[in-house]
This record gives sequence, structure tokens and C-alpha cells, in this order.
Amino acid sequence: MSPRPGIAVVGPTAVGKSDLAVALALALGGEIVNADSMQLYRGMDIGTAKLTLAERQGVPHHLLDLLDVREDANVAAYQLAARAVVADIRGRGRVPILVGGSGLYVASVLSGLDFPGTDPAVRARLEAELEAVGPGELHARLARVDPAAAAAILPSNGRKLVRALEVVEVTGEGFRAVLPELADLPASQEPGTGWFRVGVTAPRAVLAERIAARVERMWARGLVDEVRGLAEHGLRDGRTAARALGYAQVLRLLAGETTDAQARESTTSATRRFVRRQESWFRRDPSIRWLAYDAPDLVDQACAAYAG
Repeated sequence: MSPRPGIAVVGPTAVGKSDLAVALALALGGEIVNADSMQLYRGMDIGTAKLTLAERQGVPHHLLDLLDVREDANVAAYQLAARAVVADIRGRGRVPILVGGSGLYVASVLSGLDFPGTDPAVRARLEAELEAVGPGELHARLARVDPAAAAAILPSNGRKLVRALEVVEVTGEGFRAVLPELADLPASQEPGTGWFRVGVTAPRAVLAERIAARVERMWARGLVDEVRGLAEHGLRDGRTAARALGYAQVLRLLAGETTDAQARESTTSATRRFVRRQESWFRRDPSIRWLAYDAPDLVDQACAAYAG
């Protein structure tokens, strides 16, 4: 008997993905696989809205709390780990439920795309060059070796420029050739198994209100103290974790570079911008079944669509 399709629960930040995923797991005999790149980090709980043990309601959650804040999150490593976890869940007759708003991490599991690994020596050299000469020089170099990638990456995005140049050097291929946009990913999902994709949606004005309320809850629950504790364990040295929404703003607050009110507003506005990028990413996937966040029968709708 073929395994039942997995379920991917996607959508923008603050729309209610995690709660729906737990409800679906309880209804369908599922286990949750995290696809939020920041929830991979130990100790980054409040700012990533990581569900508490009570909120998980006994549903097993996988791929949480794997990384130290000084380590880099890596989609290639995540893909290998996620595929292994999904295979294990399926092997036990359970339904894997992938949930998260990190589009590339979701795509790494749902598609047949393989991501190139990294070369620490090449990465370190390119990062040293970025520090020495700035992103403009790296963008000019990328334009010479991979014009398509250079056209798609902002000249100020040093982190992505380093990654693109690393991929070109390590693989000998263009960055866009090995890391295409979502629209270029294979139409068929994981070979031989398949995934049902459900998206949770809300009007932009509603999302703005929910984001503002979420940021206030983060502060009330102790985000500043969480960041202060993580800073003592090297958060500022983490090239990925230190840039996370909320964490970057509080680090500036702790450094005396901004006020508390400014840090809250900056977190809110940055999250709104991120939500727009999430919506743009997921809306390009025609296979997603979109459901309203406030539907009274949201779980029943999702279960019915999955069964159908």
C-alpha cells in the first residue's frame, strides 16, 4: 500500500500555520516537521513563536532546536535531515506534516531539487573579501561570471552574493542554474509519494494587526531577556541567527543603538516586509489550496480537501 500523501502547511508569518498543523496532526495521525529556518536554533523560542510543549498537545515535532546560535542555518543540510525524518514518519505509517514560512526550506522537501553543499574554505575567503572590499566589488565579479544571478541579487546583499559566488566556484555552474526560483522547480512533488499543500491566508490589513499584536506579545513574554541570554552565548557571532526578525532589533537595543519603542516598531515593519515576500513566494505555486485563517471549520475544510 502506498503511503498517504504528506501535508505542507504554508503561508505568511502570524497567520496561524502552527495551530492548524497541530490540529491536522491530531485529526489524521500525523507528526510535524519544522520548516522554519529560525526555529532550528536552540533558545530562540519567543521571537520565533515556537510552540510550547503544552501547545504541541502531545504531537511529535521534528527538526526543532538543532543548531547553536553561532552556527549557520543551511538549506542543503536541512534538506537531508528533513528527507530522513519524513521517510521515518512514513515508515511508521504516520502522516508527515511540514509546516513553516521559509519558502526555500519548504521547497527543499517538496521538490526534487538538490542543493549544492558548501566549501568552508571558499566561504571563509569570500566573506573575508566581502569585509575588505564591500558587496559592490563582489556583485561586479558575479556579474562577470554569472550575469543572470547578478541581475537577481541586490548589489547590497553581501550574504547572498557570497553564497552565489561560492556555488559558482564549487559547482562550476551558474547560481540560478542550481538554485532556481520556485516557479522553476519540478511540478511533481517528492517522487512516488506526493504532498498535499494547504495555505492559510488572511487580508493584508488583518495580518498587519496580527503582526503588531505578535510583536507586543513577544516583548511581554520576555524577548529582550531571551536575546540578552543568547548574546552571552555568542548570538552576535551568528551570521544567520543574529539577523532573525526581532533578534536583530533587540541586539541593537542592547547595544544602545535604538530605543525600546524603535526596536518594537522596527521589528513590526520588518516582519510586514517579510510577509510580503512570503506571500509572493507561495502565491506562485498553483497547487496550494488556500483557506481563510478565520474559517470556523478551517480544520474540517483542510481535512476534507486532503481526503478528496
